[in-house]
Amino acid sequence: MRRFFLGAFDDLLDAFHRVMPRARLHAFAGIFLAGALTWWIYVPIHELLHVLGCVATGGTVYRLEIGPAYGAALLAKVFSFVAVGSDYPGQLTGFDTGGSDLIYIVTVFAPYLLTVLCGVPLLRSLGRGGEDSTYDRFLFGASIPLAFAPFMNVLGDFYELASIPLSRIAAALVGSADPARWRSDDLAKLAGTLFEDSVRFSDLSTLSAGGVLAVLLTFATYRLGAWFHDLVSRRGTADQSLTG
Repeated sequence: MRRFFLGAFDDLLDAFHRVMPRARLHAFAGIFLAGALTWWIYVPIHELLHVLGCVATGGTVYRLEIGPAYGAALLAKVFSFVAVGSDYPGQLTGFDTGGSDLIYIVTVFAPYLLTVLCGVPLLRSLGRGGEDSTYDRFLFGASIPLAFAPFMNVLGDFYELASIPLSRIAAALVGSADPARWRSDDLAKLAGTLFEDSVRFSDLSTLSAGGVLAVLLTFATYRLGAWFHDLVSRRGTADQSLTG
């Protein structure tokens, strides 16, 4: 349980101590700049992976909003479904899953394959050689947005992910309710809408359960990345033993 809930933060501190054996102001600045640059690049890639997840599983996308600061104008020239401007850095606002929850789940989760396959393995592998490397410090800054993207979106994409099965259960229990009532990529905004006039038990219980499940899915995604890193590391060690 400790590894499940605290492993991500342990990995962050361990990597920091490996790549920063001595505190240097310019090194902190480099880490920050690497993280900021990676985030700027990551946002449109993240949103396009939502699109890819939807289309690859049989869905349709007709509107993806991206903030102007993240290259939306350029992307709009390449992709007809990209719209310039959003209330968020980026948001997939127009897509059709054909009523398939599986397509919906893949659409929401697709960008977090970068966390599992790249972000977490990169974070956990940095500084293993024991060298005080500027390159490793740059990669450390770059790895943070990738590895910790799920935690930044726990009340966004991960609530939406949790709400897909939970809304089906809630709709079945309530009877005629539409599952879409409890589905959103912004839990706070959804709660404000549902609780504006009155608080219904079905709304409160579904949103609360969704929030809890979102947190669990967030940590589970990071742990999946840690498992993938360990798997690759073991295979690499085994291959070296065989060739040696």
